[in-house]
Amino acid sequence: FFFSSRSSAKLVAPLGCLVSRQKHTLPDLPYDYAALEPHINAEIMQLHHSKHHATYVNNLNVAEEKYKEALAKGDVTTQVSLQPALKFNGGGHINHTIFWTNLSPNGGGEPKGELMEAIKRDFGSFANFKEKLTAVSVGVQGSGWGWLGYNKEQGRLQIAACANQDPLQGTTGLIPLLGIDVWEHAYYLQYKNVRPDYLKAIWNVINWENVSSRYASCKK
Repeated sequence: FFFSSRSSAKLVAPLGCLVSRQKHTLPDLPYDYAALEPHINAEIMQLHHSKHHATYVNNLNVAEEKYKEALAKGDVTTQVSLQPALKFNGGGHINHTIFWTNLSPNGGGEPKGELMEAIKRDFGSFANFKEKLTAVSVGVQGSGWGWLGYNKEQGRLQIAACANQDPLQGTTGLIPLLGIDVWEHAYYLQYKNVRPDYLKAIWNVINWENVSSRYASCKK
């Protein structure tokens, strides 16, 4: 899971080491709520960040506290019963912490350098990659995420979809590079039920510098 300070997100100890953990906190956005307009409006960003993400953080802290108590008591039944809450709220926190940094008011266009070369190698062209990730994201049934991830074992990029708040790496093993939130709370106030319009717009604010940095880091 991620522990998010007010300015950054850092990897912390797994669930087995919760005795001395610090509570998760909602990270600040690196831009104003209105900064992504007209592609994503300020009302959506405010509700998405300050309400939805905050709820995942709060519920994750509650679940981890209960898990810590169950560990101390040796209560395996309760530990097992808490797994869905940990997965859902932990995934929601992880996914959104990545998502905010994947977006930028100065985003859009195409990536450069090593990332662009990898996209061409694994998808044929940037246009093909964009079309495939858009199609996978449109096709998510109900709520979930479309992802560009890195398969470290194969040394290649992969596109995947995750249901609900399932975290990409924790459920598929792929290292997350770019996530597109296709829960209705991410777009409904502006795009209603027309998910393809939202997905067309979001490419204008993708922060390729951030995605490229993630790609460089996971190759080390």
